Order: sequence, then C-alpha cells, then structure tokens
Amino acid sequence: MEPLVSVITVNFNQPQYTLELLASLQHSEYRNVEIIVVDNGSRENPEQAIRSAYPHVKVVVSSDNLGFAGGNNLGVAAATGKYLFFINNDTEVCPNTIRPLVDFFETHPDAGMISPKIIYYNSGELIQYVGSSRINPYTGRNFREGFKEKDNGQFDTTRLTELAHGAAMMVPKAVIDKVGMMQEFFFLYYEELDWCETIKKAGYKVYVVPESKIYHKESMSVGKNSTLKTYYMTRNRLLFMRRHTSGLTKFSWILFFIVFSIPKNSLKFLVKRELQHLRAFWKGFLWNIKHRTNGTLIGESNPVKVTS
Repeated sequence: MEPLVSVITVNFNQPQYTLELLASLQHSEYRNVEIIVVDNGSRENPEQAIRSAYPHVKVVVSSDNLGFAGGNNLGVAAATGKYLFFINNDTEVCPNTIRPLVDFFETHPDAGMISPKIIYYNSGELIQYVGSSRINPYTGRNFREGFKEKDNGQFDTTRLTELAHGAAMMVPKAVIDKVGMMQEFFFLYYEELDWCETIKKAGYKVYVVPESKIYHKESMSVGKNSTLKTYYMTRNRLLFMRRHTSGLTKFSWILFFIVFSIPKNSLKFLVKRELQHLRAFWKGFLWNIKHRTNGTLIGESNPVKVTS
C-alpha cells in the first residue's frame, strides 16, 4: 500500500484557478491521495462548485481570511495522510509530480521538507525555483538558483537546499507533529521560510527534487504589483530577521536596512510616483517598530498572535 498523501490548497476568490488545479490532479499517476481545499473567506463560497465537479474533494470553509499559514493550518487539521503536500491553487501539477517526492521521503528519513522544480506557467519553461540559498543573516537577502533561466535539465539533480518554496512543498505529518504548524502571525509571505528554519533547527534537512515538477501562475492571489504584497513583504522580511538572528548579525541587518533598504525603496517608489507602495513600505517597517511585547520583539521568544 502506497503512503497516503494529503494535498492541501487554499482558495481565496479564485475558484477557476482552484478548479484548474483539481483538474490537473486527476491525471496524477500517484493515486493514494486525499485532496483538501480550504476556502479562506472568499466573497462567494466555492464549495458547491467544487463538490459538483469533484465530489471526492474535502472542502473546508473558513468565514474569515486567515492568511496563507492559517488557511493551510486548517487543511492540516483535516488531513489524514502520512505526507502533506501544500500547493498553491494557482498551480498545475504534472502526472508524475507526487511520486518522486514520496519515494524520496520513504528512503531519506532525515528529510523534513521537499519542494519540486517550479516552472512559470506559459513562460516557455522558465524556472521559478530549483533551490534557494539561505537568507543572509547580515543583509536579509537571498538568491534562487536558476531563477528565470530556461529549463534544459541543467538543475535536474536532487540535492539539499536551504529553503523550500511555499508554492509547493511536501512535509511528513510526523515532522509537523514534532515542530508545529506554520506561524499564523505572518499572515502572508515568509511563513514557509520561517517554517523551514524551524524544521532545520529540529534536525531535519530540506531538499529540492527536480524530477517532480509543477507549473505556477505566480502572484494570482494578491496581484503582481500589489500594495498588499509590498506591505507584507516588508513587514515579514523584518519579522523573519528578528526571529532568526541575534547579537552582531542582528545589528548588521538592522544597519543594512536603515542605511540601504529604506533610502533605496523610498526613492524607487517616489521616482515611479507609486505613493501607495511607498506608504505600504513604510507601514510594514513601522509595524515592526510598534509591535513589541514587554520590550521584546515578537517572535524572539514565546511569539504571540498579532493582527495587521
């Protein structure tokens, strides 16, 4: 008997993309799956449309938008699989997407999280993800291998990586039971990177398995030039750094952000006359100044749930 895989995806006002993902999953060569769709407080409940087209799919409906982590955590609560495959609803899988991930976990007990190769949808096979460096503790920056290169198989070796990709990542249920679920106070962006660091600190490793591949219609949920994205990317980049650095490294990235990032981004938005993005950037920065607990930055110890 093949291990059961719980495929978890979160829908937010995108029923058509969710249905397209579900259609692609019907062609999966790996059959022992349960599919869970979490609706994250959409304007219109898609449950009837999903159940009508795919009656075997579990639908979990939240009355509120709980964010990326909160929505996926609802899916975890409903899942019964040995492995949980978190996948964005604006993706489509290939017939052989799931099996290589399961096979790798079954033979590598040190693996705590795996991502497949991710290709931009309808891009002529341009790479979005085949592995990532760590986030530099002195600058808060990182880079992705092969980013926007044409996929000619040059990155098709399974290997360790520092960070998985939130658009598609598989995690054993046993690992989640040990380290806990994603932190919901991130709401949007960086929660999966924070989770990667937590999983690695628990003694597990993160891998990329390029034999597995998905296609990603990137940034459908919040828009490619969204002020919401600007706000949460700024806010959560700083929050991530606060949670995972200390001492000299913490001083270094704070200095880097003040001396380099603030002037650069402020000037960029002013030159482009994107004043809403400028406000969103500063709002994300000031959130981190405002949100302290007894003088301790949120997330450094005993993190608490906060709202934006």
